[in-house]
Amino acid sequence: MYFPLDMIKCGDAFSLIRDVDDECVDLVITSPPYFQQRGYGGGAAEIGSEPTVGEYIERLIELFRDCVRVTKPSGSLVFNLGDKYDNGSLLLVPYRFALAATETDLVKLVNEITWTKRNPTPRQFRRRLVSSTEPFFHFVKTDNYYYDLDSFLSSTEQTKKQTRTSSKIGQRYFELISTSELSEGQKDAARTALSEVIQEVISEKIAGFRMKIRGIHSEPFGGQEGGRKIQLEKNGFTIIRLHGNPMKRDVIESPVESIKGSKHPAIYPVSVVTELLILLTPKGGIVLDPFMGSGSTAIACKLTDRHYIGFELNPEYCEEAEQRLRRAQEPLMLF
Repeated sequence: MYFPLDMIKCGDAFSLIRDVDDECVDLVITSPPYFQQRGYGGGAAEIGSEPTVGEYIERLIELFRDCVRVTKPSGSLVFNLGDKYDNGSLLLVPYRFALAATETDLVKLVNEITWTKRNPTPRQFRRRLVSSTEPFFHFVKTDNYYYDLDSFLSSTEQTKKQTRTSSKIGQRYFELISTSELSEGQKDAARTALSEVIQEVISEKIAGFRMKIRGIHSEPFGGQEGGRKIQLEKNGFTIIRLHGNPMKRDVIESPVESIKGSKHPAIYPVSVVTELLILLTPKGGIVLDPFMGSGSTAIACKLTDRHYIGFELNPEYCEEAEQRLRRAQEPLMLF
């Protein structure tokens, strides 16, 4: 059955997903209601209100199987879940889900991407630290999944250009040179070489650099590191230039999103979704979010020229998502 694009359907995801054709979606990305964390206004039909973790996982896997069904062989599935304490102990709910998902033999788990919250909810725990991370599990159906690393790195690099022109680049190395055991002549040479390599980073001739200073950093061993060891002994320092695209780690930093007047208690960050859309879908691709909430996935799709299919059980959240979409500046891409 044809399912309309760029529309949020208000209803139960378990029922609505049955009307989505097999292998038509490029990406399923969602954050289901967490186990016994908060109510989202869905009543008894709402996932997350199950009496046990096992029942919650079973129900989530039921939907996950349908999500796999509608995903293309070249597509991906990304699920974000939070954990819960019970009697002072973490239940490891996200990892129980990830294990159950892989045990279906329908998917492979490519990455656990850690979302680090820059502004976690302030709490004053006396016997444990404040939780400030959540996992995003990236699953695939085949080894031939879409993965545009170049576009992804290019987009994330745009946000770093201001950092490249910052006066803070390499400042720590200047401090280390001043406090090192090098002679004054060697310190002058090290400062000159450091200033030159900083300019190479600012002008984007290189992606970055590392500096080693004798007496401060560990000495390289033999083999390919032999030349650097000789430079350390002779000059008192060596500089390692990093070429090509920078390495992207499996960590995404972002503040928790907050919208004044929002009825939704846990808003999904648009910035996190946007990064994953660029990495895992082509422009014009179709993205499904079976728990659309306040519409963050739809907003991210709209801003990156992707199409979306969204389900949401709570009518108030459906209306809020539509209002957020109307306020977004970029037009929707049309066939």
